[in-house]
Amino acid sequence: MPEVNGPQRLGGWTRFVTARPRLTLLAALVITALAVLAGSGVADRMGSGGWQAPDAESTYATKALEREFPASQPNLLLLVDTKGASVDDPAVAAEAARLAKRLAGEADVVGVRSYWQDKTPALRAEDGKEALIAARIEGDDKASGEVLDRMAPAYRGNHGPVSVSLGGPVAVQHEMQTIIQDDLLRAEMIALPVTLVLLVMVFGSAVAALLPLGVGIVAILGTNAVLRGITEFTDVSVFAQNLTTALGLGLAIDYALFIVRRFREELATGAPTRTAIGTTLRTAGRTVLFSALTVAVSLAAMLVFPQYFLRSFAYAGIAVVLLAASAALILLPAALMLLGPRVNSLDLRKLLRRGRAKPQAEAGAGWARFTALVMRRAPVFAVVTSVGLVLLGVPFLGVKFGTADDRQLPASAESHVVQQHLRDGFPGSPGGSLDVLAEGEATPAQYAEYRDRLAGLPGVLRVDGPLTEGRAAYFSVLGKGEPVGEETQRLVKDLRAESAPFKTSVTGTAAVLVDSKAAIGDRLPWAVGIIAVVTLLLVFLLTGSVLIPLQAVVLNALSLTAMFGAVVWVFQDGHLSGLLSFTSTGDIETTLPVLMFCVAFGLSMDYGVFLLSRIKEEYDRTGGHEQAVAFGLRRTGGLITAAAVILAVVMVAIGTSRVTNTKMLGLGIALAVLMDAMVVRSLLVPTVMKLMGRASWWAPAPLRRFHQRFGLSEGEEARPESEEARPEAGAIVGPASEEERVPSGT
Repeated sequence: MPEVNGPQRLGGWTRFVTARPRLTLLAALVITALAVLAGSGVADRMGSGGWQAPDAESTYATKALEREFPASQPNLLLLVDTKGASVDDPAVAAEAARLAKRLAGEADVVGVRSYWQDKTPALRAEDGKEALIAARIEGDDKASGEVLDRMAPAYRGNHGPVSVSLGGPVAVQHEMQTIIQDDLLRAEMIALPVTLVLLVMVFGSAVAALLPLGVGIVAILGTNAVLRGITEFTDVSVFAQNLTTALGLGLAIDYALFIVRRFREELATGAPTRTAIGTTLRTAGRTVLFSALTVAVSLAAMLVFPQYFLRSFAYAGIAVVLLAASAALILLPAALMLLGPRVNSLDLRKLLRRGRAKPQAEAGAGWARFTALVMRRAPVFAVVTSVGLVLLGVPFLGVKFGTADDRQLPASAESHVVQQHLRDGFPGSPGGSLDVLAEGEATPAQYAEYRDRLAGLPGVLRVDGPLTEGRAAYFSVLGKGEPVGEETQRLVKDLRAESAPFKTSVTGTAAVLVDSKAAIGDRLPWAVGIIAVVTLLLVFLLTGSVLIPLQAVVLNALSLTAMFGAVVWVFQDGHLSGLLSFTSTGDIETTLPVLMFCVAFGLSMDYGVFLLSRIKEEYDRTGGHEQAVAFGLRRTGGLITAAAVILAVVMVAIGTSRVTNTKMLGLGIALAVLMDAMVVRSLLVPTVMKLMGRASWWAPAPLRRFHQRFGLSEGEEARPESEEARPEAGAIVGPASEEERVPSGT
């Protein structure tokens, strides 16, 4: 059977998406309505944890302690404030005992302990005015949150001589989930109108401006339905919804910008509507497909990590990228088929200026002049820009990794207030102790001897226990260092190295951090390798060059330095904490840099693909290397900048969240996107390509033949080159004449 080449496939695709545009849009409307129904309530099924590695020793120990010693793992704390009286006052003690007894009678609540039960010093504030009732709500995040919702009103507030506030991990997680949902709605209310205004400024036409928003809304609603389905099989983090909104709007706008812009260019040449759509899909449509693949691969790399927090972003990201690309390649052409030249209708810019718009020939003239200046001084711009980006990333050398806690929440959040009271006024520190689970047959003497050896380890302040239950025992080890400091992390390793006549496992906040760092460290090379290899392959298929893919990966990585430097300087070190309204913990949650790298790298490649595709198209057409670089920036520089600004607006709206991790994610990626579009694409790419010259397009003969057969580009196809005309192995391939031009792909 004869091989079906690229143009035939795309021609068939053009016929498919333009044959029945009204039916296509109607079907999309029905499917979107079903997605709204399917995705409703998705946030209620999501969790707010997911930072622990499920196969780690700390995770195993935590679950075993929850099962065998529920009182040792309380996740609900009732902070009892005596309103100035002593916690030992008879009236206070009587009311507290009543509350504890009532709590113990609640369904799904176990392990209730209180200060008034056995006068435990750790449950009493040092000033004697506050004390704790601790308990454990059984079930996963969703189930425990529902129990808390049901019972909280009966305990929160005034009870005679005392007032009660709720804290503990389950309260922190539940409050975080609620705040994230509220903040996401607010972010959408901010981003949508601002984005529409920016799109009108970019397109001029209100009709054209509405198209990207439509694509984005379809992508977001569809992804919510996908995530709702995924929650039936595995855990999904509620934080992933923020990425759904940001990427759904951002990428849909990017893809629609390039497709609509190319369509309008083709119309301006006098092409009929169907022909203009065909050319658009064959050129910008291919680029959108490549861009979607590169972004999806960057996000898919998070699937190699065991923490469901990271895997959730892969689920959401892959879904929203593929849906955004599908909507741009199916629904958008159908809409353009119906609109035709009316896509330019309602030019609102005419209300703000007099005269006619610039002719198409003048479009991008400013970018052409700027690129010429940059390329004339290529060595200077390359050195200064590279050194500047490296210096912006220097603060990241001092990064300290930690775990997420209540300080992610605003200072006024109830659970944050309770935990801060514990930090400031109670002996020890919440989450500061390490728990050691001992399993197997052992005598009291063996337990005592093991406890004494633990107490003798460097950095140990006190060892409590053992508490025994059948064949298991539990020790609580309080270290001298900070709860997740380096000293406490070393203590975790010392505890695990200590021999015992029974099986032991260690958990606690510091142990979770040690295991999380180990899990990420083990799998990070795989994730980076997947991103790098697939990116190199995709950019090679696009350009046919060996050096340009390497350049793209290096420059993309360089564009992220400012983001990582800012994350440490602002969020770890606490600069701007007052302005941005967050509490600095002195460290960065371990999974956040991984997440930000995958997302920001993918978005950077998104812009890189759009620029390189236009450069390659012009290089194939004319053979002029510097002319092609200038042409690519002239045609895409303004568009990439506009797309980056719009995406940054969406990310900044996400960054207005009151949860610190979400704020860090939104503002950090906004900075990375702007640096990539305004510094790397505008300065570094043209200078590096100028310095490399025509060698940029070099590829060995076997790879050139591979690219001729399988590669893609944004340019028009041409017939294959004859055997006699092929250059020698390793030659730099320049374009041939119109009759001889080597095809860019099938």
